[in-house]
Amino acid sequence: MPKVLLEKVIRKHALENAIKYHGKANAGSVIGKVISEFQKEDKQKLIQKVLKAVKDINELSLAEQLKEAEQHYPEILEKKEKTKEERILPELPNVNKKVVMRFAPYPSGPLHIGNARPAILNDEYCKKYNGKLLLIIDDTIGSEEKNIEPDAYKLIPEGLRWLKVEHDKNIIYKSDRLETYYKHAEELINKGGAYVCSCQSETLQEKRRNKEECAHRGQDIAMNLELWKSMFDAKEGSAALRLKTDMQHPNPAFRDRVLFRISDREHPRVGKRYRVWPMLEFSWAVDDYLLGITHVVRGKELMIESEMQRFIWNILGWKGPELLHTGLIQFKGVKLSKSKSKQEVKSGKYTGWDDPRTWSLQSLERRGFKPEAVRTFILSFGMNQTEITVPIETLHSENRKLINLEANRYFFVENMQKIKVDGVPKTLAKVEAPLHPEDGKRGKRALKIGNMFYIDDKLQPGKVYRLMHGFNFKDGKFLNQEVDPALEATLIHWLPADDDLVKIEVLMDDGSKIHGFGEPALRNVKEGQVVQFERKFFCRLDRKENDKMIFWFLHR
Repeated sequence: MPKVLLEKVIRKHALENAIKYHGKANAGSVIGKVISEFQKEDKQKLIQKVLKAVKDINELSLAEQLKEAEQHYPEILEKKEKTKEERILPELPNVNKKVVMRFAPYPSGPLHIGNARPAILNDEYCKKYNGKLLLIIDDTIGSEEKNIEPDAYKLIPEGLRWLKVEHDKNIIYKSDRLETYYKHAEELINKGGAYVCSCQSETLQEKRRNKEECAHRGQDIAMNLELWKSMFDAKEGSAALRLKTDMQHPNPAFRDRVLFRISDREHPRVGKRYRVWPMLEFSWAVDDYLLGITHVVRGKELMIESEMQRFIWNILGWKGPELLHTGLIQFKGVKLSKSKSKQEVKSGKYTGWDDPRTWSLQSLERRGFKPEAVRTFILSFGMNQTEITVPIETLHSENRKLINLEANRYFFVENMQKIKVDGVPKTLAKVEAPLHPEDGKRGKRALKIGNMFYIDDKLQPGKVYRLMHGFNFKDGKFLNQEVDPALEATLIHWLPADDDLVKIEVLMDDGSKIHGFGEPALRNVKEGQVVQFERKFFCRLDRKENDKMIFWFLHR
């Protein structure tokens, strides 16, 4: 291909990549695309041309990049617009007043990556319609198996702040609204929609399976009101308020579900002030109406709860909000369990609620994830009701796009295999390596060159190797310093075998720790900074302890 045309095509690819990623092209992505397109061209020359094109494009502002694309490559913008359109959320139904939505997590622990979807979808819709998002802490008493974690009251808003979810500053706690729930429970009883039942759970379950009414269902309203009032002094488990539904309903779980039950457990916020607690679906039915919620986005697994809410609204003569459902996203290779995380945090097996094995938003922040990457990842699935299983690497890919340009590169050697290379020229006392391969202005770091080195790789006889940014060698003998594709050298990272190295510890995502040493330039890294250990992974410097630097693994 003529040189001028080749350079034009390369510039187009670099420009397209830069616009796709908010003004900064990724050289690696462009190199891969160009090499696959021009396989007959000299690989090393192509790489040099791409690096120059990426450097030139990245020196332009995004506005200048868009102007060039509009003048010379309008098809780039057409593709970008199409991609943007594909990610737009569908319109909300029946928007005829100010949109008010709610995110109502149960405080059993911090929010994790799975909770990010409803939080982000609600936030996106409120921003789209200039609406209001209420944060409602769903702290009814819960079950003994899934109880309230006091730390969650702080951890939930903290996670939302990191996720950049904008909610109303006045947080609503359901534990403050018990009197309101009692008032409307009585209204439901007065309308003949609920009754007090003292059946044993086994008896009731059998009757529900057989579509048979229990003896208490036929009680008159006066009797139910009297029994309702007696529940506040009754023994735990002796009675429950049930919703009077159709006993012929095809789903046994919908038949006469519990609305209120008695619990003597102490509540973290209100102590033992209340003994009669609503189930979540009743509190949702009341609050979604009284708080003026217009649209609810929730998981498809809560469809029966949605049906219950509509049933209650119908009895009370209320018009509730639109209820929208999304499918469950599961992450391949990731187990999300707040109850397990809580158990391990309390036992001391996990380092805390931000332990990487919890997959909490706090853990993602501490590892170095960008909230923008989580948002882009979540929005890519839209409002799909299909249950999706995605590899966690998909999230890593989104995050990599954002951190690749900001993360400086350094060497870290874990296995510390010592090798000797003979014949290294004395004039080659040091080499300089770029802090970032795509940003020459960022500076370089210096590495000593002697004849003794630490490496991770196991060397094979007769094979040519190249110390990155250094020189080529074979069977322990120096060859040359030039980058020579004909040698087909295997690239390896390394450290000079001296006593100026930095002791490194990395906390991995499975809770294990790896140890090794890093190059001296790592001492310039500040706490909280994300770096890439070349040929290994990205990680974030968590803290410096005496003579050791402790990093948290981010992803590869």
